[in-house]
Amino acid sequence: MKWQGNSKRKFTGGRLISNRGKQKHELGREAGEPNVDTTRKKQIRTRGGNIKVRLLRCDAATVADPVTGKAKIAKIESVKDNGANLNYIRRNIISKGAIIKTDLGDAKVTSRPGQDGVINAVLIAEGSAKI
Repeated sequence: MKWQGNSKRKFTGGRLISNRGKQKHELGREAGEPNVDTTRKKQIRTRGGNIKVRLLRCDAATVADPVTGKAKIAKIESVKDNGANLNYIRRNIISKGAIIKTDLGDAKVTSRPGQDGVINAVLIAEGSAKI
């Protein structure tokens, strides 16, 4: 499990003695890293009883065309660029800001697939693939 509490060190590097231990509300989960494959989702119960849909794998995206103002569902072929992590390109992992290659053309992901459970993207011009 991930722990999202305060560090045990000061910014100077000195030791910080905590007055309490780890708390349940400071727990975190591993990042959802959706990759290109047949669609698979997972529902997670979050704090307060809410439900978060985590996308594990996906092969389609809702791609909006800014010129026409219309959106279509496009098949994802691969990940061309991902500013979050260069290793994500090789592993075909999709995150917000990633450039994906679809059958409609290159598109930039605008949603957070690991949090929202969907992949929304906007078509980009061919010359500006590296944004």
